[in-house]
Amino acid sequence: MRRILPIEWISAVYCFLTLIIMLMMWSYLVEPTSMIICRAAWLIATGVMIGLYHHYPTRPMLFLRIALQMGWLQQWYPDIYEFNRMCPNMDYIFAGWDQQLFGCQPSLMFSEVVQSRFWSEAFKLGYVSYYPMILALVVVAYRHSDDLLKSCSFVVLMSFFVYYCIYLCLPVAGPQFYFAALSPADLQHGIFPELGYYFSSHTEMLPNPGQDGVFHRLLEIAQVSGERPQAAFPSSHIGISTIVMLLCLRHRLRLGLWLFPLWALLCCATVYIQAHYLVDAIAGLLSAPLVFALSSYTYRVAMQMSEEE
Repeated sequence: MRRILPIEWISAVYCFLTLIIMLMMWSYLVEPTSMIICRAAWLIATGVMIGLYHHYPTRPMLFLRIALQMGWLQQWYPDIYEFNRMCPNMDYIFAGWDQQLFGCQPSLMFSEVVQSRFWSEAFKLGYVSYYPMILALVVVAYRHSDDLLKSCSFVVLMSFFVYYCIYLCLPVAGPQFYFAALSPADLQHGIFPELGYYFSSHTEMLPNPGQDGVFHRLLEIAQVSGERPQAAFPSSHIGISTIVMLLCLRHRLRLGLWLFPLWALLCCATVYIQAHYLVDAIAGLLSAPLVFALSSYTYRVAMQMSEEE
């Protein structure tokens, strides 16, 4: 089984677990067929890449194998919405926590207090840098060594899956969707009603806050093409980007110095653009070291098992 990389194993585990959930809830899913096709396509694509690498065991081919697993996140992420559509929404709890802890809704107040075009563009630059930060880490790791590439990519991908598993259990849409569904009177008086299954058929969002600009438009394009009322608590944007920074620190990669300003802007942006409640952002920051430790430990175990075969 040495032909299968740890990153492919962890993808297979996530694929299998979600498949089991799908089969158990099949009659409640809106688009189960497309979800099955996605998993079949992943299996075929992964098998093809393993076969190609067996015949052409080069470093570029190894990179492509790993890139396939990382790139498939764009297919796994929309699935969360399909699972969340079967569950009653929980935003009223998290909006209530923000109100109780801070006496306001930080996700609404932030953009009202900070209105300059400079900061609007800066925060959105940080937010749209999320996937480029991950790509930069993978490329730098590839340039260093195969072992570093395998370990960093595994830790990042497994961390994504850990957050995705949390999202499967916590259907939280986030302020940009939840507040769009409330009346101005409810928001003004701090009333946060339960919406039940409202988001199973509604995906309307609040207008993107801040002033117009290049990164403002890039963010809008990204939101229209891939954002759904899901995956708000904890913030994986903060969690994963923090794990990227921890990997840079662990392996003493100078890349971390370049990414730090973008990471700081991204952390602020999650609340500024109303993608997350402040409690989501805090939970993302606090959970990152735990998820990082779990993913790193799992990789060490996987490598030890591989060496014993």
